[in-house]
Amino acid sequence: MSATVQSRLHLAVTETENDGGPRRSGYRSRERVYQWLFLAPAVAYLVLFFGYPVVKNVAMSFQEYTTGTFYTGEAPWVGFANYVTVMSSSLFSTSLINTALFTAGSIAGQFILGLGLAVFFKRKFPLNGILRSLLLLPWLLPLIVSSAVWRWILDKDSGALNNFLESLGIISTGIPWLTSTSLALAAVVGVNIWIGIPFNVTVLYGGLQDIPDELYEAASLDGATGWRAFRHVTWPMLRPVVSVVLVLGVVYTLKVLDIILGLTNGGPANSTQTIATQSYALSFQNFKFGEGAAMGNILVLISLVFAVLYLRVNRRAVDE
Repeated sequence: MSATVQSRLHLAVTETENDGGPRRSGYRSRERVYQWLFLAPAVAYLVLFFGYPVVKNVAMSFQEYTTGTFYTGEAPWVGFANYVTVMSSSLFSTSLINTALFTAGSIAGQFILGLGLAVFFKRKFPLNGILRSLLLLPWLLPLIVSSAVWRWILDKDSGALNNFLESLGIISTGIPWLTSTSLALAAVVGVNIWIGIPFNVTVLYGGLQDIPDELYEAASLDGATGWRAFRHVTWPMLRPVVSVVLVLGVVYTLKVLDIILGLTNGGPANSTQTIATQSYALSFQNFKFGEGAAMGNILVLISLVFAVLYLRVNRRAVDE
């Protein structure tokens, strides 16, 4: 009797599983369709507003694309002629060097000051939250507004900085911060550091908050405090966040345009001309859209090469 009952139960379970198979398969298919429906708007947005401009810019760099193209629709294919023209220009080497100096100086200043402030704000003290909130103001202001304010501050004749230095007796005449070929790039780098510090502080502070206090307590028992605790505990734990900050910082800094245009417009004598500003000038001042697109693609390629090399070196260091 028990064997009969068991066989019937087994048969019922088998039939139930067989009946549920198609149902489960249908449910999974519908779920997959719903997932794609939810993803479709995001995919369409990326293709329309990111994919198409990138492909269009690459195509323009191989064409003679001018203002006449908008009327006639004709853009003759010129191959690599635009790249040869911009790279053989005497201004290209100047722009490349200025881009490297501007990026290296900005990233170094932003990261060092940002890390120092992040470590400082990790301590608990009165008005900590208010001061951190105020620190975000440079990041929240539109870049063109920031550049206008700093252009007034750094003005040679009536600038606030020169007036302040003169009141202290440090200088007797105004310093041409933005009109001197030897000082303009340093001044622009300083302004960009001021704008980028809040981003570094915010991200690095978040990374510091994720480091368990127990690690510092264990390190203190071994005599690792202060700088030794930072070197052996904070820095290794913070390295993944540092990678993100540096990569994003470099990519963002390479394409900085508003600040330079607002402060110096690439001058004086092209001393603050970068690849980004040269691309802008070629496209929207000289209306040589093909050459401007070529310069833009060179900038994108430099960003990609740096990101890949840095991430690979950092991953190798972590594995070791």
